[in-house]
Amino acid sequence: MARRALILVEGTRVNGPLYVKAARRLGLHPITLSTDPARYDYHAPERLEAIRVDTNNLDALIHECSRLRATYEIAGITAAEEEVYATVGKLCRHFDLPGPNPESVERCCDKFVQRQLLAEGSVPIPAYRVAANAPEVESSAAEIGLPVILKPAVGSGSSGVRLCRNVDELAEHTTYLLGGKHIWRSSPRILVEEFAQGPYYRADIMGNEVIGISAADFGPPPHFVFRECASPAPLTDDEHKRIADVSLSCLQALGLGWGPTNIELRWTKLGPVVIEVNPRLPGGNAPQRIQLAYGVDPITEHIKLVIGDKCDLRKRHSHTAATRYLAPDRDGTLGWIDGDSRAAAVSGVVEVKLYVKPKTPIVRKGDYLDTIGHVTAASPSRAQTEATLQRAVDLISWSITPFPTLGEQEQSAATP
Repeated sequence: MARRALILVEGTRVNGPLYVKAARRLGLHPITLSTDPARYDYHAPERLEAIRVDTNNLDALIHECSRLRATYEIAGITAAEEEVYATVGKLCRHFDLPGPNPESVERCCDKFVQRQLLAEGSVPIPAYRVAANAPEVESSAAEIGLPVILKPAVGSGSSGVRLCRNVDELAEHTTYLLGGKHIWRSSPRILVEEFAQGPYYRADIMGNEVIGISAADFGPPPHFVFRECASPAPLTDDEHKRIADVSLSCLQALGLGWGPTNIELRWTKLGPVVIEVNPRLPGGNAPQRIQLAYGVDPITEHIKLVIGDKCDLRKRHSHTAATRYLAPDRDGTLGWIDGDSRAAAVSGVVEVKLYVKPKTPIVRKGDYLDTIGHVTAASPSRAQTEATLQRAVDLISWSITPFPTLGEQEQSAATP
């Protein structure tokens, strides 16, 4: 009898290993297809089967999956990365396997199209315009009124996203986006968006059911790098219901409703306003936090759907789980980072993870890659979780040496 395999198209630095472990717990053999398998450092220690293939080429992926079917029974195909999720939907359709609707995913991943569809569905969203050049950005911002958010129409992880509070910041970030420094995944189009002000929440959904709602805050503006995330969010029953209702209306407007979706919102003076709908599980260690808070493992339940089984979203407990992200306050070379083992030993700490090693250059770009590690804690009490998290984070320290200036480099080169 052929071994049952789960095909993972690409991966992520945090969720990737969780998909591998969950697949194995379900008796599946995980196989990663990647344009560059070396990107994922968990392959070697996990002895994971990884195959090099152009994951932007649907025909190449179909050919590789067809070849694998000679050896394995392909139980399902999925991905943790938004960039390839529509392609995964097309692969699933080709091989008659359960999967997301690729057209719905593609519409959702274009933030301008997403907003058009949400507006047509009467979902509350910020005012927005789309711009292709600097004059259009300037006129759009003038129509909406400063401050505004500038972001690429296609992208994830807050890459290229910035709050522009005045005309100078607007011009500076427009130049950054259109001047060759930002790597575009599609033709350059900038979304100019009203800055919806208020607490940030995220609704985590599987199928048409809200698993839970999380809260988060960010580091200093003008960027949106997470500082801390907690599940569940401290909401009244009425607030929870209003966020859940708005979130479910997004699925209807966008033609979603199979598998995972995470929806980002702000609670403004008008109530919940949708910032973004992501047709996938949230990134980072959010799935782990959901499991700690509710006793529901969204990665395992997602894989069950992928292989045609029923998922079980019954909550088994109610704890507070929170993650603090470690973010440097300057660019330079990381000299040392210490205290992770002491932090991990604090009672109530679930995980301490560092993403970088000494001698690593630190160059902040204002997105999720700016963080250098995280600490996660959980307990039955929100206050206890927060105190534990602070105690652990206080034990971690690091040193960053600023990069030498041009003058210092010239002086060093001139010194015999």
